[in-house]
Amino acid sequence: MSASSAPSPVPSDSQLTGFVRLLPAPLRPFALLARLDRPIGWWLLFWPCAFGVALLGGIGAHWPLIAWFLLGSIAMRGAGCVYNDIVDRDLDAAVARTAMRPLPSGAVSLRAAWIWLVALCLIGLVVLLQLPLFAQAIALASLALVAAYPFMKRITWWPQAWLGLVFSWGVPVAAASVTGTLSLAALALYLGTVLWVVGYDTIYALQDVEDDALAGIRSSARALGRNVRSGVALCYVGALAGWGGAIWLVRPDWLALLALLPVALHLIWQVVGLDAANPADALRRFRANRTAGFLLFAAYLTVGAAS
Repeated sequence: MSASSAPSPVPSDSQLTGFVRLLPAPLRPFALLARLDRPIGWWLLFWPCAFGVALLGGIGAHWPLIAWFLLGSIAMRGAGCVYNDIVDRDLDAAVARTAMRPLPSGAVSLRAAWIWLVALCLIGLVVLLQLPLFAQAIALASLALVAAYPFMKRITWWPQAWLGLVFSWGVPVAAASVTGTLSLAALALYLGTVLWVVGYDTIYALQDVEDDALAGIRSSARALGRNVRSGVALCYVGALAGWGGAIWLVRPDWLALLALLPVALHLIWQVVGLDAANPADALRRFRANRTAGFLLFAAYLTVGAAS
């Protein structure tokens, strides 16, 4: 294979970029451990919360929820990353992209990582207390899913599906916060968002296919093999169906479904141009889901305001 045709190397995901470079040296490993240098994760955790508030018409009356959900997403995504790295520290050491993370590299001790995890969870607790009791109960129910997630890659070829359950949990929490109930529209929105997460996390997993195979780590990208583009496409079709169903249950008008056109075109772009052998392309298309989330939020904001 010539140098020009070789796949792009997998970049380390522990790099001093953005504001992390400005932090005092002792704090930088903790910022990296919580992935504060890579906001895409908390955006993807935040968007499902925003979807639920926007579709159910809660922006005007419940706008502080958006701010609380954003803070909670940053803190709990960070806590999730710390917990995941504690559990996966040996596996991370065997994968090129993750070998220089703070725990496997020794930049942060295991004891310090646990203390940092507790601190982030306390921020999440402050956010939790701002929600109605029913929403608090639903949010707490997610802890079992979160705790089990790092082990899924050891026992199933579809850990991305479990991540979908976790990262979409903001939908029922938001629905309970705004309406006090879990409607069929909220359920359709949740299921659609789960499939969206499975699709984009399969794209993300393409970065590690070779190293995952050597380390015995399972993923949907490995399970799908040459059919990965078709698999992601099916997930995105299912996501659009769920999102469209949620709109129909709130506003049964064919014209309202046109609000999904921008996000549908964006997801088509992700699939059609996906280069499964190019880790840099996979990372770029995965990160583009921040835009996909914004487009769906705008669609739901429009539909929710008109309902």
